Amino acid sequence: MAQEDMRVGDAERQAAADRLKVALEEGRLELNEYDERLQRAYAAKTYGELDGLTADLPGVIPAQRAQVVPQPDREAPLGTSGMEEMRKPSGPPWLASYAGVVVVCVIVWALSSLASGEFIYFWPGWMLIPLVFGVIGRRASRRR
Repeated sequence: MAQEDMRVGDAERQAAADRLKVALEEGRLELNEYDERLQRAYAAKTYGELDGLTADLPGVIPAQRAQVVPQPDREAPLGTSGMEEMRKPSGPPWLASYAGVVVVCVIVWALSSLASGEFIYFWPGWMLIPLVFGVIGRRASRRR
C-alpha cells in the first residue's frame, strides 16, 4: 500500500492545520482559502488528502523561528547593544486599552456636564484608581 493511501491520525491532521495557520500568518493564504483548507484537513482520512492541502505552499517558516529585526532608525543608548531595550517587559496588555476606556468615559462625562450646564459628579474618577495603580506597578517593575 502506498503511503498516500494510508490513513492519518489526529496528530497528522493537527500538524497540517498548524502548517496552514503559519501560511495564513505569512500571507500565503487568504482567510476564506485557509478556512476551506482547514476544514478539509480535519476531514482528511489519508496522507494523500493532507499532502494535497499544502502541496502548493513553499517551505513554510514556523512562526516561532521568525527573527525580529531591530529598526535601523532607533539608536541604542551608548554602552548597550539595544538588546536590553528589546527585553524590557511591555507591561500588562490591558493597561493601554483600559486607559482608552477611561478617556472615553471622561469625554462622556465632559459632554454630559456641558449639555446640562452644570458640573456633574466626576464619576470617571473611580475608573482612574485601577489605572493609576497599574501605572505605578509598571514603573516599579521597570526599576527591578
